[in-house]
This record gives sequence, C-alpha cells and structure tokens, in this order.
Amino acid sequence: MPDRHVAFYARVSTEGQARDNTIASQITALRERIAADGRQLEPDDAYVDEGYSGSVLVRPALERLRDAAAAGRIDQLYVLAPDRLARRHAHQALLMEEFRRAGMEVLFMNRPIGGTAEDDLLLQMQGVIAEYERSKILERSRRGRRHAARAGLLSAFTTAPFGYRYVPKDQGGGVARFDVVPEEARFVRLIFAWIGLERLSLREVCRRLQQAGVPNRRGSGLWYASTLHGMLSNMAYIGRAMYGHSRYLPSRPRLRPLRGHPQPPKRPGIRVAVPREEWIEVPVPALVDPAVFEAAQIQLAENRQRKRDSLRGPRWLLQGLTVCHRCGYAYYGKTAPVSGRDRSKGEYRHYRCTGTDAHRFGGTAICDNHPVRGDHLEQAVWGHVRALLEAPDRLADEYQRRLKEAYDGRAKSEELAQIVHQIAALQRGIGRLIDSYAAGVIDRSEFEPRVAGLKTRVAQLQQRQQDAAEAADAERELILVTSQLENFATKVRAGLDTLDWLGTRDIIRTLVRRIEIDGDDIEVVFRVPPPSGSAPPPPGPAGGNAPNWQDCTGGRRADLRLDDTLAPPRP
Repeated sequence: MPDRHVAFYARVSTEGQARDNTIASQITALRERIAADGRQLEPDDAYVDEGYSGSVLVRPALERLRDAAAAGRIDQLYVLAPDRLARRHAHQALLMEEFRRAGMEVLFMNRPIGGTAEDDLLLQMQGVIAEYERSKILERSRRGRRHAARAGLLSAFTTAPFGYRYVPKDQGGGVARFDVVPEEARFVRLIFAWIGLERLSLREVCRRLQQAGVPNRRGSGLWYASTLHGMLSNMAYIGRAMYGHSRYLPSRPRLRPLRGHPQPPKRPGIRVAVPREEWIEVPVPALVDPAVFEAAQIQLAENRQRKRDSLRGPRWLLQGLTVCHRCGYAYYGKTAPVSGRDRSKGEYRHYRCTGTDAHRFGGTAICDNHPVRGDHLEQAVWGHVRALLEAPDRLADEYQRRLKEAYDGRAKSEELAQIVHQIAALQRGIGRLIDSYAAGVIDRSEFEPRVAGLKTRVAQLQQRQQDAAEAADAERELILVTSQLENFATKVRAGLDTLDWLGTRDIIRTLVRRIEIDGDDIEVVFRVPPPSGSAPPPPGPAGGNAPNWQDCTGGRRADLRLDDTLAPPRP
C-alpha cells in the first residue's frame, strides 16, 4: 500500500487575483494550519489552480488531485472553503463523494465537516445557497454596470485598454475614470498611424514594437496580431468606449487545445459579439483622430482581402474597381477557354457586367454592356496610372494642398455635432407642441403652422447634416490617399517595372476610385487629379501609341477620358 500524505488545494478565479497574491494568502493559511495539526506536507502535495473559474470542473491541479486520491496516496485534504473546490452544488457533491470513496478526509478551514448524514445535508444546503447567491450577485452586478453605462459612468468597466489607466471610483473621488498614460498613448497613436497611414500589416507592426522593446500591458515585450487587431477595433481610442459589445456563452468541446493554451479552458465559456444596437457608449478621453481611426479600419479590411487573395493566388488586378456605367452593377472576373471547351489551349480572362447575367434577375438580363478582355484592360489602366505617378512634383504639390484642405476642413466635424444638437432640440420642440395641442393648450390654427415651420427647419438641417457627413467622409478618405503619395514617388524612383503583382494592385487601389465601363468607352476616376499634359499610356498589346482603348474591347476607338469633376479641361 503506498504511503499516504496530507495535501491542500487552493484556487483563485481570475488572473488578476493571481497577480494580486490572493492565492498566496490561501497557501499561507493552509500551510500554517497543516503545521499546527502536526502534519508534514510534501512539495508534490500542494495543488494550486491559478486563474480558473470554480464553475469549471476540469482544472489541471484538481485533475492531478483526483488522480492522487484515486491512487490512495492522500489521506487528508485541506481546503479553505467548499467554494474553492467548486462553485456548483452538483460538482461539490460529486467531488466529496469521490474523495470519500477513496478514503480521503476533507478538512475545510472555515467550518468543520463531520461524517454524519446531517453534516452531509448541511454541506449540500450550503452549496445550493452559495450557488444561488453567486447567481444573484452576478445578475445584480450586471444590471448595476449596465445602469452605470447608460448614465455615462466608467464604473461600468473594470479595466482600461492599453494607453489608459483605470481609476476606480473609490480612488477617483467617487467617480471612476480613464487616465491617459502618456508613454502608452504615444505608441497607440504610432500603431494607428502605421496601419492607417503607412498601410502596414499587423505582423509588421508587431515586429516594429518588439524591435523597439515596447512593453505590452503585462510588461512583456511580445506583441501579437490578435492583440493589435483588438486595439485597432476599440472605439475607446476615439473617445467612445463601448459597454456590452460582447458576452460569454457556454464553451463548445474542442478536439484539441489552442496553441499556447491549456487543455482545460480557464473560463467556463467563450466570448461572442453582441449586435451593435445593444452597445452602450460611454465618453472617454480620445487618443486618436477619427479620420486616422477610420483609415485603420479600411486598411484592416484591405489586409484581410490581401490575405485571401494571396491564398487564392493573383488573378484579377482590378477586382472591386470596375463598374458598369449603364446599370451600376459591378464587373466581375470570368474565364473562358481560348477555343471552345478545349482548356489545353489556355483561357481568356474577361471582366463581365453582373447585369448581363440573366439567371441573376429572373431569367432576363437588365444590361447589354459587353465583356472586356482582362489582360488588355489591366495593362491599359496600369499604363495610365504610371503616367500619373511619373509626375512627382505635381504629386508633392497635391499632397500639400490637400493636407491643408483637410486641416481647414476640421470645422466640418464641429459643424456636424452642432447640427445634430439643433435637430434634437427642434424635434423636442415638435414633441412639446404635440403635447400642448393634445392637452388643449393651443388650437389647431396655431398648432399646424408652427409644426410645419419646425419640420421645414429640421429638413433643412438634415440636408446640412448629410452634406457635412459627406465632407467628413471625404476628409477621412483624403488622409488615407494623400498620405501615400510620397511613398509612391519613392517607388517611381526605385523603378515601377520591378513591382510585383500585389504592389501594382495596391498602387492602383490607392489612386483609382473606380473604373466605369460603357460599351467601348472606359472612364478612369482617379482620387487624385492627373497633371495637365501628362504622358499618354504606353502602347497596348496590339501596338501603336494612340490614347484609346480599342485593345481592351476590340471595338471602335474611344478617347481615354477621366472623371469630368477631376480631369483638366479638354482642349
């Protein structure tokens, strides 16, 4: 028979409690009690679970303890309280029965446990009551935090994102707040600038942070793409902390643990997103300009698309840019064999209008625009983009001019906030007039013209609101586009002929807003107006030097045109 030993079990629920040495106080109390009882504790008989929820039965240290008990190696187990073993009554009863069958005595420090049926009943009743109290406390806490969030109070939160320090209300004079940490805030702005303005990948930003030795929130110098993605998606950095954007659901069984994670999860559930309309916005100090934040969101979406494209392999250079001028639907990429069904001779790549697909619209096509040869169209568009890029002086001037416009346009955002406030005030006034009319305070002859006047004013303000919003959107797009002009000039000097497929596509997507196709006419709408007198595109595949698109469509010659609002006047 193996030697029997004394052991203890300790647990804390969260990693925060583990860092605060809550587990150390448990261990100290248990060791002192074991020594006072005259027992000797072996090093291997200390079973500790740090950061594991009591509602999860599968825990690493608890699993080892159960194995040791089943092997008959332990005769006494010291635990601070029953809820350290398990939070759920059913789990408590299962463990106590399992330990009792193994001949192991369980000693709780906060209360003695006997071996009678009455003692078992008392323990079970206490477990049921504790489980009920835990559920009630959690629900009260949830409702209290939600009420605080609706009131705009940061006491609804328990932590702050990187760049801030959370100050609880007992330390903040009765009001919880987010204090800006200047050193962390500097790196937050750098991260957003690297993604939104320099258009780097998440992994490249991780490399830069690690090379610079920037510590993360835990003090480690390791940064991960998932961490950065969470930061870049956090609206707290533009002054709008969102409460209730996610919740926990019961976890699903896994075939294997995630890489770098323990086999049993520390939490009893998984975090899932909550619909946007259920979020509650709480104002906090902003660290990032809204335009840079929006540019970062656009770049994250482009990075995801680039990853999907890299997995599929390069194929459609102008995907997402080509649209039909006649019906407004997008052109999409389609392949067809060179000769009938014999694919051994190769394939033609075409851009085809979605509106010409009869099966998409109940058997009848809504557009008669014809397809465009993909290789010819892509070569011609890239040639025209190169003509724009080979004017670096004009690009630099345009960069400075548009940045000045962006800074001068900051009043548009302030105007938008004032308009929203005025609309809300007018709508409240309409509501008061309706209440007065319903109460008989004013008659119909007075009510109708006053309401009509207010509604007219609201409609005018809503139109101004739409105009201001469009101006703000244009400003955000402007920062994204013009920030790349200097990089493009560098690439021109380095040689555009050496660019790979992804580099070519990135340049086209940044400079070209869309490519409109109308029969034989192809119209390129640039985000930046090309300089006057720029060189025509290079010869097409069929040769020649005429600025036309006949090689793209195989039809009649059509002048290469730009968007009328951006292009210089035609001679």
